[in-house]
Amino acid sequence: MTEPLPRQALGFLVVGGPTVAIDIAGVRLVIDPTFDPPTDFGALRKIRGPAVDAQSLADADVVLVSHADHADNLDVAGRAFALAAPRLLTNPGSARRLGAGAEGLAPWESTAVGDGATVTAVPAQHGPADGETDAAGFVNCEVTGFVIQAAGSTIYCTGDNASLELIARVRERFGSIDHAVLNAGRATVPAKFAGRPLSLSAERASAAAQVLGARHVVVAHQTGWEHFTDGPGATLRAFRDAGILDRLDRTPEGEWSLG
Repeated sequence: MTEPLPRQALGFLVVGGPTVAIDIAGVRLVIDPTFDPPTDFGALRKIRGPAVDAQSLADADVVLVSHADHADNLDVAGRAFALAAPRLLTNPGSARRLGAGAEGLAPWESTAVGDGATVTAVPAQHGPADGETDAAGFVNCEVTGFVIQAAGSTIYCTGDNASLELIARVRERFGSIDHAVLNAGRATVPAKFAGRPLSLSAERASAAAQVLGARHVVVAHQTGWEHFTDGPGATLRAFRDAGILDRLDRTPEGEWSLG
């Protein structure tokens, strides 16, 4: 059996798709676990498996799920991983979908995790500002981002958010962000909003980094699925063109970046 990866004092590991492991202050968090092999889910097609397997992160203390509605943020193996975790934090609607053990946090609601760490849910919008809303008033579906605070560091994980306005509100609430984990593959689905972006594009990710004042930016959710239209090359060009390439973390998937 695979042993869990050694813990880091402060580390970020991109697994693939939206999945990122974060070690901080003795707590291991995993965001939006997706551990299936390449799979055709119909509307969404996974074309690459994870860079590390689920067992390598099975000692996670907390799993953060931005939303449980879409397979590219919570696939079959990822759902099993999330439900097996000691704590599972998500938005209220996804908590109802996931059932017993899932804790739903409303926007700006906080909870303590581990010894001295705090997770706060923050607003996110999974599509354009003028996108048609569902019966509950959400664009595409209910999604949340998360802010993690521990050991003097503030980490912002956008989830599948396409709104720079909401990113600015996070900056206003928390001040400068030390580490930003941005979902930035410019996800598009032809049947949704005429194919307009459902998540940040590469250029909007570079703008988000500047709005946040983040000195360290990890970009996720840009590989592994067919519906991403901006990959690592586009991200690198966007950060270079903006003059902030030094902020972009270029550590390969499956390797720890030590913050």
